[in-house]
Amino acid sequence: MSLFSNLLNLHSGSKPLEDFFTEIVAYFLSLNNDILIDWLKYHSIISDDNYSSIKISTQQEHKGLESHTEDSRLDIVVELSDGLNTDVIFIESKVGSRDGNHALKKYAEILSKLPNARYRILIYITRDYDPKDEIKTLASNLEAKVNFYQLRWHQFYAHLQQHATDILAKEILILMRGNGMSATNQFSSVDLLTMVNFNKTLKLMESTLNDEIQQEFKLAFGGVIKGAASRTQWKWDERYIIYTHFSPSVWDLWCGLGYFDLNPINLTDYPYLGIFLQVSHRFGQRTKIIESMQKIINDKPNIWTPVNLKVLPAWSGIFYRKSLQEFLSEKDQISTIKLFFQESIKELKAVQEQYFDFPWKGVGIEATTEIENEEDPNTSLSLIVEV
Repeated sequence: MSLFSNLLNLHSGSKPLEDFFTEIVAYFLSLNNDILIDWLKYHSIISDDNYSSIKISTQQEHKGLESHTEDSRLDIVVELSDGLNTDVIFIESKVGSRDGNHALKKYAEILSKLPNARYRILIYITRDYDPKDEIKTLASNLEAKVNFYQLRWHQFYAHLQQHATDILAKEILILMRGNGMSATNQFSSVDLLTMVNFNKTLKLMESTLNDEIQQEFKLAFGGVIKGAASRTQWKWDERYIIYTHFSPSVWDLWCGLGYFDLNPINLTDYPYLGIFLQVSHRFGQRTKIIESMQKIINDKPNIWTPVNLKVLPAWSGIFYRKSLQEFLSEKDQISTIKLFFQESIKELKAVQEQYFDFPWKGVGIEATTEIENEEDPNTSLSLIVEV
């Protein structure tokens, strides 16, 4: 295991690999400008290297445009200057998650509006396949053109192997291998097992979220969104759940029951089972909701798990959950998982009645179906490195 993996494992709760990895790569490139320039030239993102100043920053905040509903926070910003002209590059990095909240569209629009930039470049680099052809078209049609490039982390891995020999680079390569970021465009034995067993696995999951469980969920919270559980949620957010909304503005306040983290960043991790209550950063009663959530965590720290309760702006929530690993020793896993789902429903209903002083009501019980533009944003930390 690498030094970076050991440091990441010291983090309690969910491990923030994307933020952690972003900081490491940005710091490495700030120390190795030649590798940064060579990488950009290799992918024909820039054509020359006559830069006298290179500035790299992470988690840089930008005020949202009038058409945006919120401000933006960039994973990595690179500013390349030759003394007369400045080229600006926004890099959006994803490891296990995908583009959320139409972030790429907003980043392209912000780039287009930047003053005094010669070339405006947006890079979307991911571990997993996530095509964004529509962003390339949009970016090229903006008033000030933005050049959009889509890369994969396995390409960076291959490039780093050829150009770096120091200990920091070697540690980065180890971290990438351990988190599936060195994979090539070939099917592995794990991929083949997934193909063969996908339908069997799906049917097992379906059986634990059957009509009986959905009826109990509906009685407790007022409804189940038509179409849940479906593979759409799996595609969007690596979860297979039934859910309902408690606010007219769709995702402002909602809860979901089922399987979470189905595509863990660390391939040795297990998914979670349970129930999740989440509130958006836009919700008018967010402060009141967060206060109630924090009381639950304070009173039941060994039962409920907080998610971003103290991070702003962010989607925030509480989890009542167990690792799938805890159910593997059971003789009848399906029955045991269903019992746990029933327990999860009762626990959320109990804290709803005890800690929240306004009524919840499921919205759009049968008429509402899943739509392809629902979203979840990400939040992260910040670091600025100047060279």
